[in-house]
Amino acid sequence: MADPRSKSENATPPGTKNGPADVDALHALITKSLDDDQAVEMISIPLAGKSSIADHMVIASGRSSRQVASMAAKLAERIKAEFGKPVRIEGLPTADWVLIDADDVIVHLFRPEVRSFYNLERMWAFGDESPTAATAASGA
Repeated sequence: MADPRSKSENATPPGTKNGPADVDALHALITKSLDDDQAVEMISIPLAGKSSIADHMVIASGRSSRQVASMAAKLAERIKAEFGKPVRIEGLPTADWVLIDADDVIVHLFRPEVRSFYNLERMWAFGDESPTAATAASGA
């Protein structure tokens, strides 16, 4: 008996990397969305060639747990509207640290105290290059 799922349904298996243009567009959408929502100290760490979990990691802070939760919810809605795929979100109820997994880009949103405690920037910098400040608009 044949598998009831047709090959056309599963043409792109979950977790499959998108093309570079899609990854860049997703990264740009994320940084613009966070910039529009007044994220604080947003940085982007390139992971391509260093880790298989994603191509970029974006880390930003919100001034309060309410702002962090709002930024996460809006970002998830924008990604779904633009790319047609839902994202996975962890930590939204307390919003001290919210993780948004958009496959090729991982987003960490923190309250400032929690961010300084975990210091993910240092852990993921690998010592060979410093994270880059992520800005959606030039001159920001």
